[in-house]
Amino acid sequence: MISSIKHSTSVFNSTGFFSNKRSSQFSPLPVIKNVHSGFPNQSCSYQKPLHIVAIENLAISKKTQQRKIECQAYEADRSTPLDINIELPDEEARLESAKRIKIGIYFATWWALNVVFNIYNKKVLNAFPYPWLTSTLSLAAGSLMMLISWATRVADAPKTDFEFWKSLFPVAVAHTIGHVAATVSMSKVAVSFTHIIKSGEPAFSVLVSRFLLGEAFPLPVYLSLLPIIGGCALSAATELNFNMTGFMGAMISNLAFVFRNIFSKKGMKGKSVSGMNYYACLSMLSLLILTPFAIAVEGPQLWAVGWQKAVSQIGPNFVWWVVAQSVFYHLYNQVSYMSLDQISPLTFSIGNTMKRISVIVSSIIIFHTPVQPVNALGAAIAILGTFLYSQAKQ
Repeated sequence: MISSIKHSTSVFNSTGFFSNKRSSQFSPLPVIKNVHSGFPNQSCSYQKPLHIVAIENLAISKKTQQRKIECQAYEADRSTPLDINIELPDEEARLESAKRIKIGIYFATWWALNVVFNIYNKKVLNAFPYPWLTSTLSLAAGSLMMLISWATRVADAPKTDFEFWKSLFPVAVAHTIGHVAATVSMSKVAVSFTHIIKSGEPAFSVLVSRFLLGEAFPLPVYLSLLPIIGGCALSAATELNFNMTGFMGAMISNLAFVFRNIFSKKGMKGKSVSGMNYYACLSMLSLLILTPFAIAVEGPQLWAVGWQKAVSQIGPNFVWWVVAQSVFYHLYNQVSYMSLDQISPLTFSIGNTMKRISVIVSSIIIFHTPVQPVNALGAAIAILGTFLYSQAKQ
């Protein structure tokens, strides 16, 4: 801007604007004499940067006005931004790839933690057949871990109110029933059999939604229930170590978790609590609900006798088994709820189906569970039906 105004002053000089004292034209600009030169009578104008608000206010001849140079300057915050639309396909592809890798890590961690939990849980129940206390310890370990995480600011504590806990209560009741029923089932039958029966959860979900909530589904969804129900029935009929308590525990667990999912969807509408903190709050509330029932059903006396017997038979490793099954139970559930923040319900359902397969296969290998070909066929049909159900729900 300074250079433009200097150009303007040079134009003024060329037209006589900066003239000597004898000029009759009025000059609004000061004339500074050069006192340092050897010519005292000579006057000259030094070109200094000037700020001109409006050139029309100056007394300039029409001839000069015709030759004026318009100078405009704008501040940085008044400049008009360029409308540039740049597409970065490589960046979008990179972000999509990173998201898929993240989901894959979630799934792999979820399945691995679930397998480890089921192995240690079965070991504990074989040596210490008290599923109510075992279930209580699982919830207690998770609650303690999250309280420590919030206290040390490793994780941000959720901002909750009375309405949040009120909506969470029915979810916690259903979660408590489902958790205890599944643990009771595993204490009576093989892990693989419990998970084969639990693969029939979609059938319970459709039936409850249809007859209690009045929700209708497309025909392919109903057809996908046939292999689920048929496969579970075939597997149960050919189970070598069939136990009615174990079978009913898995069935009750399916029903309870269906209601847990329904209540969870209703209660979480409009809530800004992350999946990790939501499950932490769910564990704490379930612990409060379960503890008095565990004491009433089993009691400290039975726990003390059973604990001494297990430690005498297994040794100090039994304590590690209890700690491992409690910690891994919380971790695998926490990761599953965290994955819900990143994936759709359909993807989660498919991942849950694949989780069942990994648990069934790994438990058969580790515990050397005898499996008949017909029993394996029933399990395969039930899992296939669960996969078809996931696709039909899409």
